[in-house]
Amino acid sequence: MDSTVPKTVFRNAAAIVTCDSRDSIRRDCDLLIEGEQIKAIGPNLEADGADIIDASHCFIYPGLVNTHHHFFQMFVRNLLSVDFPNMLVINWLWEIYEIFKRIDADCIYHSSLAAMADLLKHGCTTAFDHQYCFTSHAGLELVDRQFEAADQLGIRYHAGRGANTLPMSEGSTVPDEMCETTDVFLSDCERLINKFHDSEPFSMRQIVISPCQPINCRKETFVESLALAREKGVRLHTHLGEGENPNMVERWGMRTLEWCRDIDFVGEDIWYAHGWELTPEEYRVMAETRTGLSHCPAPAVLGGFNIIDMPAMKKSGMRLSLGVDGSATNDGSNLLDTLRMAFLMQSFHAKNRGGSPTPYEMLKIATSGGADILGRPDLGSLEAGKGADLFMIRTNKLEYVGAVHDPANLLARTGVTGPVDLTMVNGKVVFENGEFPGIDEEAMFAEAEKVCTSVIRQDNPAYDELKPV
Repeated sequence: MDSTVPKTVFRNAAAIVTCDSRDSIRRDCDLLIEGEQIKAIGPNLEADGADIIDASHCFIYPGLVNTHHHFFQMFVRNLLSVDFPNMLVINWLWEIYEIFKRIDADCIYHSSLAAMADLLKHGCTTAFDHQYCFTSHAGLELVDRQFEAADQLGIRYHAGRGANTLPMSEGSTVPDEMCETTDVFLSDCERLINKFHDSEPFSMRQIVISPCQPINCRKETFVESLALAREKGVRLHTHLGEGENPNMVERWGMRTLEWCRDIDFVGEDIWYAHGWELTPEEYRVMAETRTGLSHCPAPAVLGGFNIIDMPAMKKSGMRLSLGVDGSATNDGSNLLDTLRMAFLMQSFHAKNRGGSPTPYEMLKIATSGGADILGRPDLGSLEAGKGADLFMIRTNKLEYVGAVHDPANLLARTGVTGPVDLTMVNGKVVFENGEFPGIDEEAMFAEAEKVCTSVIRQDNPAYDELKPV
């Protein structure tokens, strides 16, 4: 055994919910970490020189995997002057994009820090962000700033370099200040792939080519994105089935999924966000092409949209994962809360849909399902050889009385949505006992609020009646 490799033993865990293919739950045993990966799970594990973490009365779970987000939207939370639930979507878009036009590189950095911190506090260890907000004054190194934030907090980060390439005069819903050309977009994608993308096991950095959505991009943007991604061996992502279908039929004479299939923008290396407009026939197309879906429950509830039929999707063979989505349609970055919300939404329809996923099945969608969607066979479960991404909760607290007999179903069923007791990413503890080791969170908050006020709130009519505390 290499004595130079850092080791950690979680000692005497009450339960380890592995989310492996056998749905194993290991009770009253240890978890051994060597370097960035899990070495063993079992009783009385020994490792010379290992750090020992007392896991008595604790449940350990695989790190959650977030497959859709918009970090840049963290600065527009709790803003009821632009009220998503009580506005028509088109009117909401006009209002919110007037704010997004202001965003600069400092906004991207600080909003990414805030979102990543929220994710880590709530058990998420791998995050994908769909960053399509490239304003005319912000420059091109916005994803670079996001990786700077990820390195600082220690989260495993998959960056979706997005873009809008269709001007408003040609039917886009985004202002021209947020549009790029296809050439500029793809050139920057290639730069980012060459600079950051790491396809090796336990990689902490990956790039995903992510044109924003078919309704706001030129067709060539998607065709050329596909060619570049397949050449470089990276994945692809976009929005689909979130209300755009009538406009796509009017513009192209076909629904969005058919449009994507027509240009081959389908496959195991591609996943879409939302999909609440998908039909049962389209479920089958998604399953046959192995195209994945990120289900984001918060915007569906807040916007009053259809609740996706997960049992039917599962029966068809679709690949599913969970996403937080942006804070403009969620107001937070808590994937445990998303897990709970998704479970409750499916339970609401259980009696007329022939049942719903169990809380544990929803957990697997948020762990191994997310890892599958991102193309990460090295993540998503707790077993020897997998990456050491996990979170831990201490259960000897009054709020867990009566519930500890079933650790697999505990999270979504009982609403465990607060900060976890420990989060580990790639074998390193990045959050423990309410703190980020080596991070001055109060100073980080103050600096982020300063940027938010100077760039977003100042001289903004949306905040005229509101003053920060």
